[in-house]
Amino acid sequence: MIGIGGSTAAEELAKIKPKISHVQPIQKEEFKQRVQNAISLMKTNNIAATYLHSGTNLYYFTGTRWNPSERMVGAMLLPNGEVHYIAPRFEKGTVLDFMVVEGEVHCWEEHESPYQLLLDVLQKNGIESGQLAMDEMTPFFMIDALVKCDSRYSITNASPITSGCRIQKTKNEISIMQAAMDITLEVQKAAARILYVGISANEVVDFINEAHIRYGIPTGSYFCIVLFGVDSSFPHGVKNPKKLEENEMVLIDTGCVLHDYISDITRTYVFGEANELQIKIWNVEKSTQYAAFNSAQIGETCGSVDDASRVELAKNGLSKDYDLPGLPHRTGHGIGLNIHESPYIVKNNETTLKPGMTFSNEPMICVPNKFGIRLEDHIYMTAEGPKWFTEPAHSIENPFNI
Repeated sequence: MIGIGGSTAAEELAKIKPKISHVQPIQKEEFKQRVQNAISLMKTNNIAATYLHSGTNLYYFTGTRWNPSERMVGAMLLPNGEVHYIAPRFEKGTVLDFMVVEGEVHCWEEHESPYQLLLDVLQKNGIESGQLAMDEMTPFFMIDALVKCDSRYSITNASPITSGCRIQKTKNEISIMQAAMDITLEVQKAAARILYVGISANEVVDFINEAHIRYGIPTGSYFCIVLFGVDSSFPHGVKNPKKLEENEMVLIDTGCVLHDYISDITRTYVFGEANELQIKIWNVEKSTQYAAFNSAQIGETCGSVDDASRVELAKNGLSKDYDLPGLPHRTGHGIGLNIHESPYIVKNNETTLKPGMTFSNEPMICVPNKFGIRLEDHIYMTAEGPKWFTEPAHSIENPFNI
């Protein structure tokens, strides 16, 4: 074991220094450019107006942070580039406080219909019919109420506008994500060093959260999965995680949020001495991860990257589909403001890879009743091809290439 065990949580936490001061959040001008990008896509797709619901789409285009609830809070993008906000009247002051991209705030009282208000805003701005693109994250009950208010508009999915813009990250976005990934990789290394026989998963989770905080992430871990032994064969964990035993597989999957962008890294290795099957499957996992990476070329499809994973698995005697032992889920997912977003690296996805796309590469192998191995690093696409955000694991004995 190289870089695994031999230290304590107190020792590791004492060594950590914040390392994010050089990274700046997205600035107002970039938000405004995003609105213009959306307007261009609206014209291409013959969209009369686009509604952005509270959540990451509202933030991405307007800089307005607002958690979704049963009340309609959002913004309308009009073809002339104007942004019109919809909000309860009692929230107007707070909306103005959070607002980055300026726009008129149209308010509704608690007993009034926000859906009728939305349509009134359109009509007052000369949009009396046409395709109304609704944020794909808008709850069904809101869309249902909107349809019942007026039939002059054709409701359509705003994903070609929202994902169409968000799917290709800018240099600024990638820089933020790189800083977040760098921090989480250092946290992963530190977590490996505090392991000992008998440590609980919760102790490791607590350490990882505090380590993220000490690196300068006030909110700590965005999520954390720690699994030992047979528990690692369940991709997203078990109800009651077991304590660590000698010669067991360790799977740690965690990330953080920096300036609204998310990191997500998984490392799997053995605490103690790896047996023949553990070494064999770990090496197949690594070769499968590299097969996916090498296939991720500009102009190729997302589905072809998943195909490459399964070809590699089949070459090594594992299932080429979803049967176990093998890979029970897609090879990867996009990442950005959401931990899972477009593009999805899954069979039959015909989305072509373009510069700026960012996604995970995690073709996990599950061996039922024994263990699972997930090596997860993320890729950002450049004009020259794929680039790693973080250096992949080196070997089962030396996962951090020390």
